[in-house]
Amino acid sequence: MPYRRLPNTDQARIRAMKAVVAKCGESGVIDPNVSLKTQQAVQNFLVRFEAAQSYYAECYERQARAASAHHRHVKMARLYISHFIQVLNLAVIRNEIRAIQKELYGLNVQENALPDLSSETALADWGRKVIEGERKRMGQGGIPIYNPTIAKVKVHYDIFMESYEKQKNLQVATARSLEALAAMRAEADRLILDVWNQVEKAFADVLPLEKRLEQCRAYGVIYYYRTGEKRHETEL
Repeated sequence: MPYRRLPNTDQARIRAMKAVVAKCGESGVIDPNVSLKTQQAVQNFLVRFEAAQSYYAECYERQARAASAHHRHVKMARLYISHFIQVLNLAVIRNEIRAIQKELYGLNVQENALPDLSSETALADWGRKVIEGERKRMGQGGIPIYNPTIAKVKVHYDIFMESYEKQKNLQVATARSLEALAAMRAEADRLILDVWNQVEKAFADVLPLEKRLEQCRAYGVIYYYRTGEKRHETEL
């Protein structure tokens, strides 16, 4: 006897419930093999579940589309911020800028190594420090750094920050839509299982076995044969 297995993806759950709705409604009268209460429950739930799945797919697609441009903005911001810090360190080494002034940027006076800019959070933090530090140093009468200028750094930093905030909002929307969808899966499985149990009970006396399985499959029941299991078209 083959075994049945509940759908394990959202699209499969939708297909299973659509099969129930289609089969129960094809004759134009109440299907005697599935209770009216269950039919209505499946039909009502399917609308909400399909909408939730569609909204999650839409959120994910928006996030994915924005990610490509966001990665470019991250790359450019990291390039300009790191370059500016390197030029600042070289200016200190050449005694063009006093070492103590590195504190204005939040940098270690004793080291010339670049800070860790690998994460977007660190990039946002250091970009702000560098821009603010240059503003303070110039306010003290310092000569501005060129190649790159802080204005150029700020342009790419602002573009990155706008993209950064947008990406975070998109990620939150995607996570929330997925959470809402995941919360509905147990109910989807319960309804599908309820239908399958009713259908199999209604056709329990139908012989041969393959005819019974065929009638159950019309309601979306999926049967699997184990590896090496021979299919018999005989009764149990």
